[in-house]
Amino acid sequence: METIEELKKQGYKLSNFYKEQDSDKVYWIASDHIGEHMFSFDKKIIYNLFADYPNNLTEEQVETFDKENPYWANFFSSRK
Repeated sequence: METIEELKKQGYKLSNFYKEQDSDKVYWIASDHIGEHMFSFDKKIIYNLFADYPNNLTEEQVETFDKENPYWANFFSSRK
């Protein structure tokens, strides 16, 4: 979990925030790093899916993320 500014200092080139569905609360972030899945709830704090899910999210964020991303919720079900 890092801010956009911290990631840019590390050399990340982050582009568009986008949502899978217009009604989603989770923003995905396009990154130039292959294999990284980055997302945000507020466009300020960026989460790395593999490093931060679910331990660095609040219960409400996990619930929202799981509802909007059932594939990843199932993929990481052993982490809960």
